[in-house]
Amino acid sequence: MKKNILQPDFAPNYGSDVQRGTISGAVTDANGLHRTLGNRQIQLIAIGGSIGTAIFLTIGSALTHCGPGSLLLAFLVHNIMLGFVNSCMAEMAVYMPVSGGFIRMASKWVDEAWGFMAGWNFFIYEALNIPFEITAIHTILSFWRDDIPAAAVCAACIVLYGSLNILVVKIYGESEFWLSSGKVLLIFILFSFTFVTMVGGNPHGDAYGFQHWQGPGAFAEYLHTGDLGRFEGFLSALWYAAFTCVGPEYISMIAGEAKHPRIYLKSAFKTAYWRFGVFFIGSALCTGIVVAYNDPALIAVANGESERSGAASSPYVVAMENLGIRVLPHIVNALLITTIFSAGNTYVYAASRSLYALSCEGKAPRFLRKCTKKGVPIYSFAVVMAFPFLSLLQLSNSSATVLSWLINILSGAAVINFIVMSATYICFYRACKHQGVDRSSLPYKGWFQPFAGYIALIWMVVIAVCNGYSSFNPWSLTDFFTHYNMILLAILTFFGWKIAKDTTLLSSDIADLRWESGEIITYEETTTDPPVGFWTETLQFLRKGTRPRLEAV
Repeated sequence: MKKNILQPDFAPNYGSDVQRGTISGAVTDANGLHRTLGNRQIQLIAIGGSIGTAIFLTIGSALTHCGPGSLLLAFLVHNIMLGFVNSCMAEMAVYMPVSGGFIRMASKWVDEAWGFMAGWNFFIYEALNIPFEITAIHTILSFWRDDIPAAAVCAACIVLYGSLNILVVKIYGESEFWLSSGKVLLIFILFSFTFVTMVGGNPHGDAYGFQHWQGPGAFAEYLHTGDLGRFEGFLSALWYAAFTCVGPEYISMIAGEAKHPRIYLKSAFKTAYWRFGVFFIGSALCTGIVVAYNDPALIAVANGESERSGAASSPYVVAMENLGIRVLPHIVNALLITTIFSAGNTYVYAASRSLYALSCEGKAPRFLRKCTKKGVPIYSFAVVMAFPFLSLLQLSNSSATVLSWLINILSGAAVINFIVMSATYICFYRACKHQGVDRSSLPYKGWFQPFAGYIALIWMVVIAVCNGYSSFNPWSLTDFFTHYNMILLAILTFFGWKIAKDTTLLSSDIADLRWESGEIITYEETTTDPPVGFWTETLQFLRKGTRPRLEAV
């Protein structure tokens, strides 16, 4: 007889995602964080975390290696696999919306050592994304002037990130709502530019359509010539897709600060599928349409040969300049700065919360769990703000070189995140089955399970292992280290913690599936304001004419 894991006398009705209501106030979770993020903020934070520099700027370098056909095919395949991961993460996070997300789930449902490895991998991944974005901002700023000091850009970003993250969680949520809205606007501007110009709406009157797919062609050769070179071009596109296409981890990390988490998070995970299709696959398609993979400006950027072209390294800006469009490149680059800044803002938030979660679990120093009265993990935030200084590496190397190093490192870390999610879900699924839990009683039931979990796990492991194969022939110690250092670190942290703490793999019959479920259900039953739909909440906010009251610390 299968059991309903949610007690009938406590379980709310999940049949309808939203009701009409008002924006609710702050509620503190079991670990000191405040549930202050509303539906509109969660949806836009999910977009802000998943859309960053990659699909606007560095995707041009990927195009030079693979060509438009390989780029589109690789993004299509990898996003299908990412959809499988999203299905896994959605079922777990909507049921158990705890602070720390999948990091704490890995410890609770798999192995303490697995959670230790997952937590430090995710923290380093998020923290290293911050200097990546700052370096990209400096690159974009050089479009107008090439004498802007990198140190000044770094300092300005530190001050602004601090102002938006250290005060109140709600301030962060509001800032991300507006910054991510600009990000969505930029995407649709670029998609519209692609369509209008390809049908002839450009100064040259050239309806170029898909001519770049015909000449120089859809599939570029990379490292070798012939069919092998074209296949290696496709592989390079896959590695790039692994770095570019993200999303489920960010929704998971805001679970502990979400109002009505089992409703709002479910909505955010559901909309992730169309984000994968529109933003990632759509960007791969448009990039291959507007510019050829052998464009001299793109090649110069990919090889780190031209800082000036690096400033215009977005394939869209290259295309605009090729078509003789004067004003739009300035508008796009201005929006790119806010877009990249938004991504960095999200990484600061996610890194501080992951470090906080590690501290709560006893896997990082205890002092890092200290929160302000407004629910900000202040010491964790202070540690995270040391990482932006890594962007100063560009003082001794070109921006393109630093970006390349960080992309290699971050790609490995991103794939490890998805491996952790998939493996954790498989253990969660087995525990539900072994303990007789009816998964239909969960607030969200992932589709195509457990097959989606197994397929995603196998796919991500293959990507992680094969990602740096090019460093072996010819041998390059730098390339090998940047491609595989996160895998080596994952192995060391897993076995190191396992040996030091003598942890064991949790069997399906002892995995604690109830965990913090009681506290979450109690919160849902005692909160006074009903959940609000995204558009309803947005309209309520706009009708007020001012932002919701934000109290100082």
